[in-house]
Amino acid sequence: MARKAIVKLTANFERNLEAIEVFLVKVDAAQAYDRLLDELSDTLIPNLEHFPALGRSFLERPVCSVEVANALARLQSKLHDGELREYLFADYLVLYAQFGDVIYLLSIKHHRELSFDFQSLWSRN
Repeated sequence: MARKAIVKLTANFERNLEAIEVFLVKVDAAQAYDRLLDELSDTLIPNLEHFPALGRSFLERPVCSVEVANALARLQSKLHDGELREYLFADYLVLYAQFGDVIYLLSIKHHRELSFDFQSLWSRN
């Protein structure tokens, strides 16, 4: 039997969850937040524990400009031996980094949001 990966939530991922909760409570959809938490703990995390490469590689997206190529190169240099992956889960896009048997959930956004804030993910405080 293959060894299970360890899934860890980052501070940014937790902030994203808090923002999602605030938004859903404002629009009287608190039950949607409860469903999201249930789906994370009952489906997404167990799936990633058993199949860490479930999401597609974020860095294999087509590059259409020099600026994007440079930004992806800088991002790859920060990952060292890790992989950056994205997974469409329910109505959300989850960004995670895989380093061997450890997975870090970096960000969760509604699939209609435009992008991830990479600068804040790797900023030094």
